[in-house]
Amino acid sequence: MTKFFPQGRAVVYLLGALLLPTLACAADDPTVRMDALEAAAKSAQSAGDNAWMLTSAALVLLMTGPGLALFYGGLVRKKNILATMMQSFTMMAVITVLWAIVGYSLAFGEGSPFLGDLRYLFLNGVGAAPNADYAGTIPQQTFMVYQLMFAIITPALITGAFSNRIRFGAYLAFLVGWLVFVYFPFVHMVWGNGLLAKWGVLDFAGGIVVHNIAGMAALASVLYVGRRKVGDSIPHSIPLVALGTGLLWFGWYGFNAGSELKVDSVTGLAFLNTDIAASFAGPTWLLLAWIFEKKPKFLGLLTGAVAGLATITPCAGYVTPTSAVIIGILAGVICYFAVNLKNRLGWDDALDVWGVHGVGGMIGIIFLGILADKAVNPNGANGLLQGDSHFFGIQLVAVVVSSIYAFGFTYLMLLIINMFTRVRTNENEEEHGLDESLHGESAYEYE
Repeated sequence: MTKFFPQGRAVVYLLGALLLPTLACAADDPTVRMDALEAAAKSAQSAGDNAWMLTSAALVLLMTGPGLALFYGGLVRKKNILATMMQSFTMMAVITVLWAIVGYSLAFGEGSPFLGDLRYLFLNGVGAAPNADYAGTIPQQTFMVYQLMFAIITPALITGAFSNRIRFGAYLAFLVGWLVFVYFPFVHMVWGNGLLAKWGVLDFAGGIVVHNIAGMAALASVLYVGRRKVGDSIPHSIPLVALGTGLLWFGWYGFNAGSELKVDSVTGLAFLNTDIAASFAGPTWLLLAWIFEKKPKFLGLLTGAVAGLATITPCAGYVTPTSAVIIGILAGVICYFAVNLKNRLGWDDALDVWGVHGVGGMIGIIFLGILADKAVNPNGANGLLQGDSHFFGIQLVAVVVSSIYAFGFTYLMLLIINMFTRVRTNENEEEHGLDESLHGESAYEYE
């Protein structure tokens, strides 16, 4: 500049002297400081992490619709498939609205040790800047969307237990009440830096937060509504169940590997452990069915794989692949006999939600207390086999507390809902099927 304009250096100095007081004042301006902080936060973001988390969110949504919808839809009779699938798809819309209005805030606002506050009401303040308390390399909006998908699928799991026996209006009331008084508090306590997190409880992707509380709520629902009056569920389309299982298995990679909330070595570990556990649990269930039922059943293979996926969920990023093999085999064995116990006790859990998800989530949390290895994830803990009996103890306490609360509150809530609107379908509605009697539709043409 000085070569062509000799006075240029002097002009620069003069401008600097004039602007220096303005810049100094700007440094004290809270608005300017906030802009600078937001700029710094954005610079810490990772485009790769953000892309992976958005992909994972889409994968988890796929698990509910169409994955779980097809899985459950194939397991019921033809006359109930639409009512069953509608429950899953309804979740996707209703829970998104509830989550945006108040759910995210109650789950991840600071609040109390048991529940968040209303700081994020209507997603106020949830923007492009990361929340360093939860995920420092992705926008808070991305974190919010990812957690929304967990809120959608968790109550959807429960619906398989009371299949063919609950009226749609009561179901909607149950859905909202259960999320507000059961799901949101446990998300906050485990993942929102609440009470259980402060105890040191670990749950990588939802052994307590998703599977255990959903399974215990399913058991409470079954005991409240009672047995079906018109026959048992006979799967009308095992191919639909297989398609649903494939979509669930595929989506589970986003469910478990996505729960690292970024892309690193633990992401790959969780992905691998997820596949290993399902691949060992499915054949284990198949073998047991072959031994005790005299035939290797395709439905047993599919159910066993889902049990393995549910059981590895809390452990996925905290255990070695060798431990994932053990967890997969034990999941196949324990969940198989849990379902048989349910049958002997006469619990009409139509689609084995308690035996697969409830028991799977429960033993997954306990196995984590035994098999956790801090060497594979420095943010984790050492389990009982690594000499940490304290961690095993708090995992055990967390299972007991979450099980009792989810079961007790679910049963109480159904009692209260029934005071205002009938929960249970009547015999005529069951006889004609819920598709026709409740929704006036049918999935198939009948002669």
